Amino acid sequence: MTRATLLVLADGRFPAGGHAHSGGAEAAVRAGRITDAASLEDFCRGRLHTAGLGAAALAAAAAGGLDPADLDAAADARTPSPALRTTARKLGRQLLRAARATWPSPELDALAARFPKGAHQPVVLGAVARAAGLGALDAAHCAAYESVSGPATAVVRLLGLDPFGATAVLARLATELDRVADRAVEAARHAARAGTEALPAASAPLLEISAEAHAGWPVRLFAS
Repeated sequence: MTRATLLVLADGRFPAGGHAHSGGAEAAVRAGRITDAASLEDFCRGRLHTAGLGAAALAAAAAGGLDPADLDAAADARTPSPALRTTARKLGRQLLRAARATWPSPELDALAARFPKGAHQPVVLGAVARAAGLGALDAAHCAAYESVSGPATAVVRLLGLDPFGATAVLARLATELDRVADRAVEAARHAARAGTEALPAASAPLLEISAEAHAGWPVRLFAS
């Protein structure tokens, strides 16, 4: 493993399709819950400790070698919204396509054959990290960072927010992000012994409800 490999995987320009998704920020902006950098920080913090923690734990578990089918079922159980499940699988399929071209691996080929319509994105992310020679903590950091960087980038476009301010939000969340990644790795280790039921299932009902509403909008800037 090289640290540069982690940078390649975590780079927002990696062609995994994430740029087309706001992580719920578009719905939050329309509802008036995100209006400036301070409310963006509140939104991202809430997302980090709920959806972000869950995604990071799934990614860490997949990077640690847990069965992707078991993890995918666990991801489904933790995603009540059909719209979010569909989005997660689309993103997983796109990530896997990009990763197989970048880090060819029989393990990734097998994952693609097993889930032709796509596995949940955090599960794929962990498998990709494993194929690229990265560890569980690396995968957890990638997933946790994606959970907040997507909304922060989207809000710059949605509100015309100062990109310096949006980046400062991410910087202020860095210590919390590290703690979430550490918790995710510990949960993944526990799941290796006790099963996927031991993975976090932090609830974010408003993200789920907003995703269902957003999916029905006739005009959207982002796919989710």
